[in-house]
Amino acid sequence: MEKKSILITGGAGFIGSHVVRLFVNKYPDYQIVNFDKLTYAGNLENLSDVDEKPNYTFVKGDILDEAFVEETFVKYSINSVIHLAAESHVDRSITNPLEFIQTNVIGTANLMNVARKCWGDDFSDKLFYHVSTDEVYGSLGETGYFTEETPYDPRSPYSSSKASSDHLVRAYFHTYNFPMVISNCSNNYGANQFPEKLIPLFINNIKEEKALPVYGKGDNIRDWLWVNDHADAIDVIFHNGKQGDTYNIGGNNEWQNIELIKFLCKIMDEKLGREEGSSEKLITYVKDRSGHDQRYAIDATKLKNDLGWSPSIKFEDGLENTVQWYLDNEDWLNNVTSGDYKKYYNRQYNAR
Repeated sequence: MEKKSILITGGAGFIGSHVVRLFVNKYPDYQIVNFDKLTYAGNLENLSDVDEKPNYTFVKGDILDEAFVEETFVKYSINSVIHLAAESHVDRSITNPLEFIQTNVIGTANLMNVARKCWGDDFSDKLFYHVSTDEVYGSLGETGYFTEETPYDPRSPYSSSKASSDHLVRAYFHTYNFPMVISNCSNNYGANQFPEKLIPLFINNIKEEKALPVYGKGDNIRDWLWVNDHADAIDVIFHNGKQGDTYNIGGNNEWQNIELIKFLCKIMDEKLGREEGSSEKLITYVKDRSGHDQRYAIDATKLKNDLGWSPSIKFEDGLENTVQWYLDNEDWLNNVTSGDYKKYYNRQYNAR
């Protein structure tokens, strides 16, 4: 069996950094190559604890640069890909949809074309793992769940671009027998998340006693998945998933946005020693987002039945742990909000 040399795209991002850390520490015989463009959401400080590990390499690169992707494949004898690199914030996709189409669709096609070229006709011990989102399925009403057979119905430029890349990956499987798996996950939360997303944004705003902007009535519902559980699921699917298959990854934690925010306020009041209810006063209702999906909920039965994975933590405990992490890592949060996190790359890599 060929030694695993895995290209993890977007490995300096929120989810990607947790996947990189898990694989570097759990599989010392694997070569892990973190390929990241280091856009605003890519932060190498997330991986400072594995930066010197002998089986870890960082490569600064853009998946839109097909020639450089190929150069990286050849240099590191890449035989597996875990593809997480993506533009992922819905609000940004509404402002600049073409950026999402370029990165999420063309970038994914570039990676697969390079893999096909470098791997030739021998796909044994090869895998292209495409990490996607439950947003490709559209919006649910009060009942029902997304399964792997749910028809696609994306509602934003972001989810449409991810749906397009999902379709491309499946098309390569059917057309070229390309070795692939796909997973679609629910909303992630946890340590190291860029504070444009709801939970770290509101933790930071509560800490600084700033307004908490809530879209519409705050009655949208999401299923929340702890990022460490997501990384564990990716590990399981990467090693045991059936090629050509799709697996939904969910946290079994449906929360209405406003109820989550109020619970977050309660935790923050307790941890900051503030009077109970003081943080709730920061809630400010704002105009709803265009095309705002009402409800996401994942049925992860297939993943549990076929591969034995299920989430390890209750949302209440996970959220409290997450809040504590951000309070314990104020330097990380300050570096991210000020932009100083970008200096880490120059310190660590330009000096070498």
